[in-house]
Amino acid sequence: MKYQPIDRELFIKNRKNFMAQMKPSSLAVFNSNDIYPISADSTMPFEQHRDIFYLSGVDQEESILVLFPDCPKEKHREILFLKETNEHIAVWEGEKLTKEAALKTSGIKTVYWLQDMEKIMFEIMTQCDTVYINTNEHYRANVETETREDRFTKWLTAKYPAHSVAKSNPILQRLRSVKDKTELDLIQHACDITEKGFRRILGFVQPGVFEYEIEAEFIHEFLRNRSKGFAYTPIVASGSNANVLHYIENNQECKPGELILLDVGAEYANYKSDMSRTIPVSGTFTPRQKEVYNAVNRVKNEATKMLVPGTIWADYHVEVGKLMTSELLGLKLIDKADVQNEDPDWPAYKKYFMHGTSHHMGLDTHDYGILTEPMQANMVFTVEPGIYIPAEGFGIRLEDDVVIQESGEPFNLMRNIPIEADEIEELMN
Repeated sequence: MKYQPIDRELFIKNRKNFMAQMKPSSLAVFNSNDIYPISADSTMPFEQHRDIFYLSGVDQEESILVLFPDCPKEKHREILFLKETNEHIAVWEGEKLTKEAALKTSGIKTVYWLQDMEKIMFEIMTQCDTVYINTNEHYRANVETETREDRFTKWLTAKYPAHSVAKSNPILQRLRSVKDKTELDLIQHACDITEKGFRRILGFVQPGVFEYEIEAEFIHEFLRNRSKGFAYTPIVASGSNANVLHYIENNQECKPGELILLDVGAEYANYKSDMSRTIPVSGTFTPRQKEVYNAVNRVKNEATKMLVPGTIWADYHVEVGKLMTSELLGLKLIDKADVQNEDPDWPAYKKYFMHGTSHHMGLDTHDYGILTEPMQANMVFTVEPGIYIPAEGFGIRLEDDVVIQESGEPFNLMRNIPIEADEIEELMN
């Protein structure tokens, strides 16, 4: 792994918190992700399932975590099953976790090789009544691929049909949404790497560069700072490309007078950052561009203040809509008649700002969190308003990542990344 080792106390604490919410006489199982094939002998880069990583720190394929807090045999209350390493694997792929290394990483003392899994599982399944299976219930999930977790669940429930089944996901949604200090430090580190990438491109962008060249400058800076790469597919959208919300082609030339919308973030140790900035290709905003830019920035700043404990996500978005409506009236993009005649399900401001303002962030860019429950301290949210004007050939989005505090305004993890229009112009020139 490129990242520095993480204190295993984080994973010990995460398991303790999860097990405290399990039913009596129950067992929970978590699997690594597959390595997904492309064609021939090619595969996609491995990405660990966030849940097993959150609970163990294990960051390799073919791993299984079992939690059984009421197990009569103390050594089986926490178990890791790992792919057995050998000299052949060490030569061709690099060493995998040994049992000693797994203990150092996770704090789990009982480690078996994967070939012993069925035998050990039979023993402990006879000692429990309920098994927790791990399903993906994120509100944005749309998965057609059968995962390793899915296959394991099919096998487990077919082999042990008399057991009650419970869901891990509601527990994880609540636990993962509230960050530990160690997690906040890792997210901050990802944001700091993103800052370095952004400052690099401010000195690089000029008329004639291509969007993919800007993407290359970011990835160069990310990799040299121990990031595995982009936290998500980057958006480098010049001119009217910015009006395509998920524009990822990044293949156009940046022309004089245009703006470039950058939605880019680094990952670090599987934790994410999520930044949006909009900069002028020529180094200077036109008066109209700056007028719209400052309107978006004001909405972002005022919206940020609303992210406090107790806030309900849906109510928050209604209030942000009011802020944006006011700004769009000032920009003469809508008028009072548009507001008076608006459809409550699709208010007038949605013509120019059609997406949400905030989402949970952490191990996933769109992280776990139950949106119908009140916000809590130490949750991390993005704040990302935008105004998109196809008729004028540009779109602007500004986005920071913030931590909700017990009291007062949220703490901005991107406080050091330039955002004011005047500062952007000064740095580019």
